[in-house]
Amino acid sequence: MVKEEQGFTNRPDNTAFTQQRLPAWQPILSAGIVIPGFVVIGLAFIGIGVALFVTSRSIQVLELDYTGVETNSPCFKCSDPDVKPCTCELNFTIEELFQGTVYFYYGLSNYFQNYRKYSVSKDDEQLSGDLDNFKTPSDTCEPYEYDSETKPIVPCGSIANSKFNDTFKLFQVVNGSTLKLVPFNGKGIAWWTDYNVKYRNPSVSPLKDAFNGTVKPLFWPRPAYELDTSDPANNGFINQDFLVWMRRAALPDFRKLYRRIDEGDYKQGLPAGNYSLNITYNYPVLSFDGRKKVVFSNVSWMGGKNEFLGIAYLVIGSMCVFMSVVMLIVYAKFKFPEEE
Repeated sequence: MVKEEQGFTNRPDNTAFTQQRLPAWQPILSAGIVIPGFVVIGLAFIGIGVALFVTSRSIQVLELDYTGVETNSPCFKCSDPDVKPCTCELNFTIEELFQGTVYFYYGLSNYFQNYRKYSVSKDDEQLSGDLDNFKTPSDTCEPYEYDSETKPIVPCGSIANSKFNDTFKLFQVVNGSTLKLVPFNGKGIAWWTDYNVKYRNPSVSPLKDAFNGTVKPLFWPRPAYELDTSDPANNGFINQDFLVWMRRAALPDFRKLYRRIDEGDYKQGLPAGNYSLNITYNYPVLSFDGRKKVVFSNVSWMGGKNEFLGIAYLVIGSMCVFMSVVMLIVYAKFKFPEEE
């Protein structure tokens, strides 16, 4: 009797919810529902896939390698690390108008920004403008935490220390000899959240005073407060190029936005013709068998050039249609008589 009472005390309440007596609906999947469903889904995927594929094919992309490994490369002389400073020129021709805003990227290959020790090698508190971390950087920045004289490095860490520092100038060749500078627009190339939320400069004016007692990263030519000498508002931890570099890439072959071409005579795009790209070659990549390139590209409503997405939709849509045909054949041949 005692056992019975103990058993009843653990019984759920006698309600529709706890006893699972709520109204329910369970669809009965029949051939008349499944086969047309597969056809509709397949055709929808094929339609989307065609639209994505055609749009991707219409995007214009021009890639130019300037690593300088080949002896006939115009940047071959600059691949020697002892030749500093070094500049080289890439001459190329655009056959037809690059329509709309043209995005200019630099690309690196065999560069593992996703390596864990590298990707965590920064001080988030320091990069958010905390002056305490200017004097005592986080241990995660090791070995780029202090210099040989134990002075704190700001910004510290491997990511900041390895910031890409090649620079570019683009000229259009007019009438065979005259060089016309193509204006680059470097505003708004970083993520809005990085510029307005994640990274902040110290509330010190002038900004240079906040860096007293600190040193610049070892491989930087100038300190953080002088990254952009032409625009005082584009210095420190909110420098656009710095923000772009600090957002790590997931794959070893990647490209990052350097500038946009959308101003002046080039607002409608880059016209067909001859161009010369002047490169200040600073960034070493041969030590890890890497390569460097520049990429010119425009975009569409779906973003940059990516044929894989359209092909994936086409394949899945075709498989759905194919399976619907197979199921129709099987159903027509082996269907069971309806139950009375």
